Amino acid sequence: MQNSLPAALGFRLIGRMTLHAFSQKIALTALGLTVALGQAVATPTRALVCLGSYSTPDRESVHLFQLNLKDGSLKKMSAVDGLKNPSFIKIHPSGRYLYTVNEVSTFDGKRSGGVTAFALDVQGGKLTRLNQQPSGDTGPCHLTVDATGKYVLVAHYGGGSTSVLPIKDDGSIGAVVSQIKHKGSSITPRQKAPHAHAIHVGPNNKFAFAPDLGIDKVLVFKFNEKTGQIQETKFGGANVDPGSGPRHFGFHPNGKYAYVINEIKQTVTAFGYRAKRGKLRTLQTISTVPGPIKGNSTAEILVHPSGKFLYGSNRGHNSIAMFKIDEKNGKLTALGHEPIRGEIPRNFGIDPTGQFLLAAGQSSNNVNVFRIDPESGKLKFTGNTIDIAQPVCVRMILQD
Repeated sequence: MQNSLPAALGFRLIGRMTLHAFSQKIALTALGLTVALGQAVATPTRALVCLGSYSTPDRESVHLFQLNLKDGSLKKMSAVDGLKNPSFIKIHPSGRYLYTVNEVSTFDGKRSGGVTAFALDVQGGKLTRLNQQPSGDTGPCHLTVDATGKYVLVAHYGGGSTSVLPIKDDGSIGAVVSQIKHKGSSITPRQKAPHAHAIHVGPNNKFAFAPDLGIDKVLVFKFNEKTGQIQETKFGGANVDPGSGPRHFGFHPNGKYAYVINEIKQTVTAFGYRAKRGKLRTLQTISTVPGPIKGNSTAEILVHPSGKFLYGSNRGHNSIAMFKIDEKNGKLTALGHEPIRGEIPRNFGIDPTGQFLLAAGQSSNNVNVFRIDPESGKLKFTGNTIDIAQPVCVRMILQD
């Protein structure tokens, strides 16, 4: 399409509206038309699914599948090997690159984990390795890319720190340019030291958010998108209830609310967000399970692209907890639970159009596909499933 909005603006916009509305806006802008009822707009039919896993170098570890957006079926496209524990992955905002952590304690002879960069052929469904770098600390478990596409930010569960690596013009990564060691502890045996469990950059790209399971806090750092430097803020971040164990985090598409899932207490905490100062204000904490469940812990949390629903995974209960979001105040109402038809849903993903949720069963070695009801937010198993050894992370990007 010629003379469309700049790519960077497009990727920022797509996070603030549904994909259908975004497609309409681009099409009408290009044609110089106003919105007219009944106008035909092309509907996406395919998405590329990228799956990270726990694996040894001699086995396939990052898997690429094609998701049919009509019936939810999956077709294998390719896979790569040669990596150890490429557990969490992130697709670059341009769609041209993919990054994965290497969740280890020794990398390239150093006491560190690693980060691997790939060129991503979205249409062909293929990865080409570009390079690797030490991540700066042990046990990297999560990573993200800032909105400019110039930096990878990494959270280290083992070492309890957050680091930043630059992205070069060819998509490869450079050495660590900034790092913050977290400090503190909390009340359970798992919380004797910091354990950074995720890292996200806020809607205006000025602040980074690091839920730390070990200190019961969502740390907030200033982020300089020109240099990649992260700095501690005077207020530090937002506390959750002692013994909660904050794990993963996400923003509402409107940028006014944010949510963290608490691994140990099996809860979700909702926050109001002030983008100018980067401050989070606690609104509510709600359980992810119907009652106390021995051996259960939570993992992933995602807001639906429409902003109407929120989902969280329960490992042990082996379900996806479903919530309705009150878009006036950001608070949650429980909608129930959907079994994943597998075991230990460490992660799940929602396709960019909001039609399907893919749940990864780490211990059952499968990924199952669920259709999302756009009105109720409820999940319905499609019957579509694939077998993969120890799947951990699910990321998706449209192919058309």
